[in-house]
Amino acid sequence: VMGWLLLVPLSVFLNPSLGTLIGPDESYADLATAVWLRQVRPLAVGTMIVAAFYTLWSLRQSLITGIGRALKNIGAVAEGEEADRTDVDLDLKKVLLGIGATAIACFFLYYHFSGSVAGSMTLTVVMVILGFLFAAVAGYLVGLIGSSNNPVSGLTLSALLIAAVLMVALGVTDVRGVAGVLGVAGVVCCAAAIAGDMMQDLKVGHILGGTPWKMQIGELVGVVLAAFVLTLPLIALHNVYVIGSAQLPAPQAGLMALMANGIVAGEMAWPLVIVGMFFAVGLILIKAPAPMLIAVGMYLPFESTSAIFVGGLVKWIFDLTLKKKGATEEEKARAENTGVLISSGFIAGESLMAVILALLVMGADKFPILLAFQGLNFLEEPNFYLSLFAYVLVLWMLVYIPVKQMKSRGLPSTRLDH
Repeated sequence: VMGWLLLVPLSVFLNPSLGTLIGPDESYADLATAVWLRQVRPLAVGTMIVAAFYTLWSLRQSLITGIGRALKNIGAVAEGEEADRTDVDLDLKKVLLGIGATAIACFFLYYHFSGSVAGSMTLTVVMVILGFLFAAVAGYLVGLIGSSNNPVSGLTLSALLIAAVLMVALGVTDVRGVAGVLGVAGVVCCAAAIAGDMMQDLKVGHILGGTPWKMQIGELVGVVLAAFVLTLPLIALHNVYVIGSAQLPAPQAGLMALMANGIVAGEMAWPLVIVGMFFAVGLILIKAPAPMLIAVGMYLPFESTSAIFVGGLVKWIFDLTLKKKGATEEEKARAENTGVLISSGFIAGESLMAVILALLVMGADKFPILLAFQGLNFLEEPNFYLSLFAYVLVLWMLVYIPVKQMKSRGLPSTRLDH
């Protein structure tokens, strides 16, 4: 609402000359997109910068506790304290050797990016320090509250800003510095995200009485194999849809690239960024519930934000239906958990179908018979009534199925005593 329904129309109204941004064959929708891309997005970046540090500041006690626990555990292992089987982690010396080997590999990668020994060494040190600290923070918050409270965006932006400022200080301000900064941000982002995911697994293992070091080996194997396997669908998706296009926008990656280019290469529209920073301060002063989410909503393309809004409407209808049915707290928890499971299936199925369609398009060159399957892709000629039917079907599956099944004892419940 703030980005698309207020700032974009306001910019067009106050500056009629913006019509020169589009060609004679383009529409007002194209003008709105151009204004959003060149004016609203830089403003949203400034808002996210302040919101990221505000998020970290509001979590300062959790940050200190998480880092303190990590250091305490390292100290306990170093002193050779005896521990129960359910408290035995991987040998610290082997872990440190693994971190050292990874850091050396990243050093050569950053040297390939930056072309400077000082720059690559700085990036490697920053990566190791921030990776350790932010992984401890992410793991602590996810283990304590849940995966939805993993501040990956704030941690990644913080790492990117620190690395970018150091690159500017070292004088590496061309495309090599940008690539190095993105390399550090990517590693720290993955470290924080995987730390949260692993903590959830280890938490379940602890409840079930598992041995941590055995689970950790399994996690390492999973991460390494996934790194090799996921390369192939990413290549397929990029060859067909182009990562960063309207079909596959990748907004977080675009944000990282925009900020790295803006700070290191000096391409940032700083007046708009500064306005966005003051806008974030205003959101904080009026105690907006989530300044970071407001900034992300302004940054995302209209297709993403409108879909999120529709999801909010579905949840609102779901809550009204539960209230009308007079559901108890246990029945609400059961219905919500069922809805989450159905939504998760939708997300996984959509992701798999996108990869399958991409593989069909790629394979059509060598196997012409696959051209017959390309007719399944309705993106080329969207049908309004077919899309409307899909919305009704999704509404039915996300609202009425969970509500209908909420009295069934066979479904999972989120209550602790169950």
